[in-house]
Amino acid sequence: MSFPRQLYEFLRAASIAHAKWDYEVSMNIIRNKKKLLILFILLLPILAVSLTTAADMLGGKTAYAPAHYTTTIFAVSIAVGLAAGLITGCIGAGGGFIITPALMAAGVKGILAVGTDVFHIFAKAIMGTTIHRKLGNVSVKLAMAFLVGSSGGTFIGGAINKGLYNKDPLLSEAFISLVYALLLGFLGIYAMADFIKSSRSSAKTAEGGHDAHGGPSGMTSLAVNIQKINIPPMITFDEDLGGRRISWLFVAIGGLIVGMLASIMGVGGGFVTFPMFVYIFGVSSMTTVGTDILQIIFTAGLASIVQYAIYGYVFYTLAMGMLLGSLIGIQVGALTTKVVKGIHIRGFYAMSIIAGFINRAATLPKKLTELEIINMSKPVTSAIETAGNYIFWIVVAAFGIWVLGKFFTNIKMLREEG
Repeated sequence: MSFPRQLYEFLRAASIAHAKWDYEVSMNIIRNKKKLLILFILLLPILAVSLTTAADMLGGKTAYAPAHYTTTIFAVSIAVGLAAGLITGCIGAGGGFIITPALMAAGVKGILAVGTDVFHIFAKAIMGTTIHRKLGNVSVKLAMAFLVGSSGGTFIGGAINKGLYNKDPLLSEAFISLVYALLLGFLGIYAMADFIKSSRSSAKTAEGGHDAHGGPSGMTSLAVNIQKINIPPMITFDEDLGGRRISWLFVAIGGLIVGMLASIMGVGGGFVTFPMFVYIFGVSSMTTVGTDILQIIFTAGLASIVQYAIYGYVFYTLAMGMLLGSLIGIQVGALTTKVVKGIHIRGFYAMSIIAGFINRAATLPKKLTELEIINMSKPVTSAIETAGNYIFWIVVAAFGIWVLGKFFTNIKMLREEG
């Protein structure tokens, strides 16, 4: 298997793993009346303000953000959360990748979209994670090494984003858009190729026989080779499986990468932790789950609060709106999988990823022209950006309408099965 293909499989497994985590924490919130009450209490002042008059954004002294909070921007945040939730619940992957691009497409500036997204993940993790059920499987030494690395990574990633923004807000916008365009473009091309290949062969399942949270029963050759490298101090883990050892250095480097991704992209870092631990480090699935929960809370919290919130780069009202929308979307999306064909789900996964790529890539000509890196006419760059926005929202809206339509037309059958 070629390296690009291996990288795609790794990122796809990461996307599935993050979607499963997102679904689990969302269901924990929905099934807990106390947590729902807390969410309702937090939303009350937001709704009250929106129905009276626009309010200055909290912590917005230096943030490159909408000057005022309005009902419209809050409704947009709910819609973004709903769309991401539908994608996560129905497709089982990919929803987390479109939140920051969707916020930017709605007019929220890049650094604020990243800060708000990672804060939304932190809030969801705090409200929806049942830590006490998983901590028995955590390797403390693995967790400490990983969190040391992720702490450094959040500072590096945050420093990059803030440094670019302080130098020129347009440079920050272009950088974040470029990162997402590269990631989504790579994922989208392979996902669409897989969909086309699968649609021609009835023998292939829509899920591709892949469950990221299941993990392989054994270790990959890469994990075996990494564990053979003896760079003290060595960490012993998975004693119940006979005991495995890995250098503290490799785990810390993994944490560094995750922390940087969390701060730069606003994804919380959880979307790569699971496959990294299982496929690269050779950690068992059970141990990985507990460590993954801890790192998401710690990394997302450190990135959102220390790197963004204290500088005014978190739009709290949007974060709460996304949380509300995603709770609804994930539940509806998950139920709809019972009444739709798997091949259709796989097709929409590819389309949603490609739409996100087109949206971010379409903003680059205008931003690079304004930075005087390239030379294109303003009408042309504006037309490209507008076309990218239309394509993105049309695809997202079409998917949302399709899922909701399937849900409501089959609601009687879903109730009987439930």
